[in-house]
Amino acid sequence: MELWELGAGELARLVRERRASCRETVEACLRRIEAVNPRVNAVTVTLGERALEAARAADEALARGRPAGPLCGVPFTVKENVDVAGSATTLGVVPLRDAVASLDAPPVAELRAAGAIPIGRTNMPEFGMRWHTENALRGPTRNPWSAGHTPGGSSGGEAVAVATGMSPLGIGNDGAGSLRWPAQCCGVSALKPSLGRVAQAGERAGPAPFAFQLLGVHGPVARRVADLRLAFAHMCGRSGGDPWHAPVPLTGPPVGTPVRVSLVARPGGAVPDPGVADALRRAAAALTEAGYVVEEAEAPALVRAAEIHTQIMSAYGRVHREQPPVETVASEGFARFWAAFEPVWNRSAGEPAFDPMMERVSLARLWAAWMSRTPLVLAPIRTHPAFPVGADLDPGWLDGWPETMRTAVAVNLLGLPAVAVPAGVAAGLPQAVQIIGPRFREDLCLDAAEVIEAAAGPLTPIDPAPLPIRPDRA
Repeated sequence: MELWELGAGELARLVRERRASCRETVEACLRRIEAVNPRVNAVTVTLGERALEAARAADEALARGRPAGPLCGVPFTVKENVDVAGSATTLGVVPLRDAVASLDAPPVAELRAAGAIPIGRTNMPEFGMRWHTENALRGPTRNPWSAGHTPGGSSGGEAVAVATGMSPLGIGNDGAGSLRWPAQCCGVSALKPSLGRVAQAGERAGPAPFAFQLLGVHGPVARRVADLRLAFAHMCGRSGGDPWHAPVPLTGPPVGTPVRVSLVARPGGAVPDPGVADALRRAAAALTEAGYVVEEAEAPALVRAAEIHTQIMSAYGRVHREQPPVETVASEGFARFWAAFEPVWNRSAGEPAFDPMMERVSLARLWAAWMSRTPLVLAPIRTHPAFPVGADLDPGWLDGWPETMRTAVAVNLLGLPAVAVPAGVAAGLPQAVQIIGPRFREDLCLDAAEVIEAAAGPLTPIDPAPLPIRPDRA
């Protein structure tokens, strides 16, 4: 087996046991990027020289007898809206192509301190505001399962990099499903942590808008749930000046056995695609076989939770009072997308709340009471699989989007943890589910996700599917 095929934990173990050097692990992933990335365009910038220098220094330190860190020699990639010292934090937009960060974002610094080595930056849609990864600065990222289907967004580059073996581990973020949706599209796992777990602070644009402080979190992407657990344990330590940061123990108190799970099969009344419904059934069966008690239920006030998420994002998601016209800072494709989606977005906000934050607290109390009885929720990420490229430019198609993502955005609104985990393949595309837990109970989510993963078997790494042959090139 090639080194690039191994997970983060396996690579770290090989380095600790001196069966592989840090340089060998980095070189293996850099070669994989060189071989595969031209077909998928997930890695936008390769940090090869710096990564090899870091690997050389780590190998020399090990040779002098220094103990290996828990992630020593493990390569990782970072989405282009997370600061990496010496690399541009572009947000996928042309005006920020030279916005080079002088400091690492806290989770990047934490992984470096554990011995991991950043090897590249990954693609994202402009501003992270689209569910398909494409922009004028870097171009489109292709789904390795099917070039005709979206890789998801906004952490689409990360999901593709990990799925194809270019990286065993990545850092992305999630404000409305942006880690979990690409994981579903690409057949990888992702952890959306609780609000406050992983520090958000970075230097790229000063204080973030309130909506992004409240709804968005950084989290890991990997091919195995065990690697999510390993990375997460080393992403939470320092606050980086983030006032939301909460240094809470990684493992909570026992919840009693058997652990109860609510299966939300039709979130808010939405009817899932047959492939997604089958993935939920198989995940529920795996949990039941492992001793969990799974009962079908409806999440409380789910439709309203999705509406309040939209209201908060709409009211408090701006960096400036007066925004420049979208076409002056973004691509023609993004401008088309936003023109089509803005009316849908406005309608999905529902009845305006007198005070959306006050209503959020009421919703959080409802969910807390529900989850005190059944601490885990098994639900779809999106009720449909990866869509054909270009579908999200169609106003008619977009009209149905909000109801398909209700469970994903409710998790962001309430600051809860969730793990996306593959649960099989249908019609040639990966299918995934999410396990949602109470705040700061990532441990419960990861435990259940490992059960589902064991039953489904590995889906990645994979080689990209061949590009379709155009008639004029046949």
